[in-house]
Amino acid sequence: MKKACARICTLIVAIMMCAPVAASAWWNPDWQQRRKISLDTSPAGADIKEAATDVVVAIRLHTGNFSFLDAKMDGTDLRFVSADDKTPLKHHIELFDSENELAVVWVRIPKLAAASAEEHIWMYYGSEAATAAEDTKGTYDATQSAVFHFGEKDGKFKDQTAHNLQPASSAATVETAGLLGQSAVFKGEGIVLDAVPPLALAANGGFTFSAWVRPAGPQQGALLYSQEAGGKSVTVGIEQGAIIVRIQGSGKPADLSGGVLKPAVWQYVAVTAGSGKLSIYLNGNEAATAAADLPDLQGPVSVGNRYTGELDDVQLARVQRPAGWIRATATGQGPEGNLVTIAEPETANEGGDGSYMGILVGNLTVDAWVVIVILMVMMLISFAIMARKAMFIHNTEQANAAFLKRFEHFSGNLAEFDTAENALRNENLDHSSLYRLYTAGIRELKQRYAIYRGKDGQAVNLSPQTIDAIKSSIDAGMVREGNRLNSQMVLLTIAISGGPFLGLLGTVVGVMIVFASIAAAGDVNVNAIAPGVAAALLATVAGLAVAIPSLFGYNYLGSRIKNVSSEMHIFADEFITKLAEQHSPS
Repeated sequence: MKKACARICTLIVAIMMCAPVAASAWWNPDWQQRRKISLDTSPAGADIKEAATDVVVAIRLHTGNFSFLDAKMDGTDLRFVSADDKTPLKHHIELFDSENELAVVWVRIPKLAAASAEEHIWMYYGSEAATAAEDTKGTYDATQSAVFHFGEKDGKFKDQTAHNLQPASSAATVETAGLLGQSAVFKGEGIVLDAVPPLALAANGGFTFSAWVRPAGPQQGALLYSQEAGGKSVTVGIEQGAIIVRIQGSGKPADLSGGVLKPAVWQYVAVTAGSGKLSIYLNGNEAATAAADLPDLQGPVSVGNRYTGELDDVQLARVQRPAGWIRATATGQGPEGNLVTIAEPETANEGGDGSYMGILVGNLTVDAWVVIVILMVMMLISFAIMARKAMFIHNTEQANAAFLKRFEHFSGNLAEFDTAENALRNENLDHSSLYRLYTAGIRELKQRYAIYRGKDGQAVNLSPQTIDAIKSSIDAGMVREGNRLNSQMVLLTIAISGGPFLGLLGTVVGVMIVFASIAAAGDVNVNAIAPGVAAALLATVAGLAVAIPSLFGYNYLGSRIKNVSSEMHIFADEFITKLAEQHSPS
């Protein structure tokens, strides 16, 4: 038994080693190419020490990392998919210039792990039939009050969030060669937004202002952001190159400065407030912090008033963004950001093994793997039993045939059959069930000889009761032989009936997990559902792959066992008949 188990385990290991390793599945076969976009948050990359959610990163495409000839002229075939290669990510295009081969695409990353070099997403392109799938408003979460990319060529700047805010007045102009596509140029007069609820501040709420800043020179009294009403105000400005934040009219006012801005250089400035804390960040690093509270405030918002220089990607939020989010945004948007790395392209034939089976295996969930491994073990055990049982029955049939060939032509004393047939002694009859029945009957007969043999050595007649006793011994032998023939056949019946149910269990649980993940993501997409459901059905296929061969093998072996059993019954009847003829009263 131990040897058999060892052989089965060895066979399992061999099959697992020979099975091809499933490569990453291909999100949609209609898209011919893709690139892996790595998001390195490790110390060697962006060095993000805290996990962040709903980070919007800028994907810069140019001749060095993207072939514009392989995509549509307007970039409408661009798709971004999460690391599981199933879930599409929200994105929108700020710039896609195929002639000059420059593009800026904003992608929302739902969750970004800290200090990890393994984070990544996929960028797909190369589908002529693709239509625009941008979701500008969905790129930002519900706490985002306003986002200005300044990418409008006519200078009529628009808010990119679902609030769709429009500036009441704007004196800023457009600079085509900005940090992220276009930027806004300010010359002392800023942009004014009306006092609307999305821009209001609450004493028990949060606040985040962030922008890319490129001062033209030393600033004096410049206001990057200001909101004032009823003697209350929150301002973010620049004084002598330092970032200044002032909060007035709250229970805990503040006047905080920190960080030094360099002229003619793009730098990321962020200010967060909430939970009694005010923080200034410069290029993703905390520059200053103080205790402060926000006031209840709803007034006009001014951006870039008395400021000279450029601004890009100005964002306002009604939440206090954590340090990890600030760091991820700075490193994911900046000119020297080391968060985003775009890999070499992969074609549909290279991105995995290109087969549907590779897609199925690549999308198997843990529970489905557990069920499939159990079914693999059941399959190996079933095959091992069928092989061993077929060999056992084959040897039994051959040995029985050899035994019967001599027994049918013997007309002498049954007790002397094995002695008279000396050649029988030289043959291997250990596998013959008929020979074992014969020996069981002869054993009982010789015991009676020892009791009833007369002084003259002549055999005495046996009573009917004695013959019945010998027949009972042979019947007992037939029961034991039947048990030997049918041993382990119950395992095949378990595989036949249990295999499909185990497979169905794996499928049901797998489908449940797929729909639960879709519900959590809040995005219903056939490309996200289909691979998971198809992979879950693989468990049912595995269950049938166990049951069907086991069913065929069970029926085939059962018919052969039935034939051997019939031979034993026929032999038992012939043996008792001859015994009665030789030892019954005259």
